[in-house]
Amino acid sequence: MKESPFRPAPLIGMVLLASLLWFITFALGGIFSFWVKISVSAATLAGLSLFLQPPHREEFRFDARAIALGLIAAAALYLVFWMGKAVSTTLFDFAGRQIGGIYTKAAEMPMGGIALLLFFVTGPSEEIFWRGYLQRQLMKRFGRWPGWALATAVYAGVHVCSLNFMLVGAAAVAGGFWGAMYARCGNLAPVIVSHSVWSAVIFAVFPMQ
Repeated sequence: MKESPFRPAPLIGMVLLASLLWFITFALGGIFSFWVKISVSAATLAGLSLFLQPPHREEFRFDARAIALGLIAAAALYLVFWMGKAVSTTLFDFAGRQIGGIYTKAAEMPMGGIALLLFFVTGPSEEIFWRGYLQRQLMKRFGRWPGWALATAVYAGVHVCSLNFMLVGAAAVAGGFWGAMYARCGNLAPVIVSHSVWSAVIFAVFPMQ
């Protein structure tokens, strides 16, 4: 399949839409659970990005190697976050409160429901948009690693509306990690596995509380 040309206008529009959806999800209340809002937001962005940029078959190779790599990466990132929590709570008085603030959202729905949404909807959808569309476009325009850096900055930036410094930092670390995986292997499959497994485990199975 021929690679589609870089188109800045749709890309900018998608970033603005992502910023709006993340603001609605994090900063505004409502009748819907946070977990439902983030899942709907991510799925909307994924659907639009697949329409704007049809995927290449080689970017979704869910073979044994991709699954194994994704599981190893999820475990490694989980370990990184445990170490990050230990360091941040030692250095910053506010770190523990802000990390706890993230987990208070877990009371909005059963843990099983949260895990299912994260694993089947939010994780795959975020990777399809943030790495498969946004980062892919930026790497096409600016080169592999400059594009990775810009995509990571945008991913972390949309989390600023949460007013939670620890969450923004976590998004930067996780986004940079998954973005580097994608930049290195060019296959979304292990990145989707890593994101889906990691997020389900860290928020619903073995939370860092």
